[in-house]
Order: sequence, then C-alpha cells, then structure tokens
Amino acid sequence: MKPLALITGASSGIGAAFAWELARRGNDLILVARRKDRLDELARSMEQMFGIAAGIVAADLATEEGIVSVEQRIAAAENLELLVNNAGFGTRGLFFHADVAGQDQMHRLHILTTLRLTHAALEGMVRRGKGGVINVSSVAAFWQSPGSVSYCATKCWMNSFTEGLALELKGAGSAVKIQALCPGYTRSGFHDAAGWDRKLIADSSWMSAEEVVSASLAGLERGKLVVVPGWRYRLVVFLMKHAPRWLLGPIAARQQKRLGRG
Repeated sequence: MKPLALITGASSGIGAAFAWELARRGNDLILVARRKDRLDELARSMEQMFGIAAGIVAADLATEEGIVSVEQRIAAAENLELLVNNAGFGTRGLFFHADVAGQDQMHRLHILTTLRLTHAALEGMVRRGKGGVINVSSVAAFWQSPGSVSYCATKCWMNSFTEGLALELKGAGSAVKIQALCPGYTRSGFHDAAGWDRKLIADSSWMSAEEVVSASLAGLERGKLVVVPGWRYRLVVFLMKHAPRWLLGPIAARQQKRLGRG
C-alpha cells in the first residue's frame, strides 16, 4: 500500500504544487478544494502521469459540513502519512471597514479547520507511529500589518499551535513530525484573489510554489519545525523577531501606504 497524502486547497498554487511533487514521489493522494472540476482534472492527470491513486473531496472547509466530510476521509485512511493544511485566503482593507462575514470565514478556515483536521490526522498517525502534518502559515505570522490584521493573527495562531503540538509529540516520544511552513510572496492565485497588485512587489521578492514546496518537504525530512523558504524571508523574519517594537509601527505604516491598503 502506497503512502497517502491529503492536501487542502489543492486546486491551485502551493496546494497544487504539493500534490504534483508528492505524486511524483509515488504517494497516493486525496485532493481537497471547492472546485470539483479542477480537482477532477488534476486527479486524472496525476494518475495517468505517475500511476498513483488520486481521490477528491469537493468541500468548503469554512463550513461544518465541509470539515466533517474531510474528517471522515481522514478517519477511514489507515495509510495516511501526510496532511497538508494549505487552504486559506487573504483580504485587503482595514478591519473596521471589512465585511465581518469574510473575517469570520477566514478565522474558521485558518484556525478551526486546521485544528479539526490536524486532530483527526494525528489520532491515527500517533497510534501508527509515523506520519507528518504541514500547516501552511506565512511570514505574516511574525508581525502585524495594517490591512491584514485577521490574516496575520490567524497565521500567528497557526505557528503557535504547531509549536505546541511539536512539544506534545516530543514529550510523548512520537515519531510523527509537524511543521509550520511560512512562505513569503509566492506566485499563485492567492494575491490575485485578495485583490493585490503584484506590480507593487519587487520581482526579486517572489518565489515559485515549487520552490516553497521543495523547501517544506526537505525541512520535514530533517524534522525542522518552522520552515521559511528563501534567504530574504529568513532575514526578514529574523529582523522582525529582534527589532524593537517601537520600530515596527512606522514600518507597517509605510507598507500600508505603499500597498494602498485603506
């Protein structure tokens, strides 16, 4: 029986890049996203190209029904060796002007869905003594940015949650690995969906989804808890962690003005 990987947000971007790379490595897949037509197309292509089995779950993971449908697939998968919690989205605009329904959906997707699916996966992985979970976070988890308050906050929670689980797994003597993947600007549909103008970001700041996935899987093999792909972003995170708090406010304000987040 081949190892099985379940990937949320698998229809495009980083999620699709994970799916292609894991299929190339010989993993069977369960692809989760809202767009059934896109999932069907990806699954057929990967099965034909790599000779693996690719199932799909078309689900909105910001809903209880969607979460339960994926929990059930996880519970039935005795060969599940990797869960990639990648589903997510960002928004533009100040929190107090934003549609609260969208903010609520973001918290449900980034926090509650990650919590529920990770719990469902770890139950079997810990019992079997192998497996891994990758929570796709962001460099935004390391600071706050006006215009992205909920996004930064939910990704900060994701990092904290992942670090706490790592302590528990280590204390329990489990071989299961867990990772917070924290990419910076990545070429995908994410920023387009959020209404960002890519031209406002220097070309050198962008990474490909494939580069991000390669760094993540290499880090998982080494048991690295927090993976920040790209030396530029590792430097940024280091500076943000150690910069005086009084300095971060003016930096965030300049960023807000430059990106036009009002």
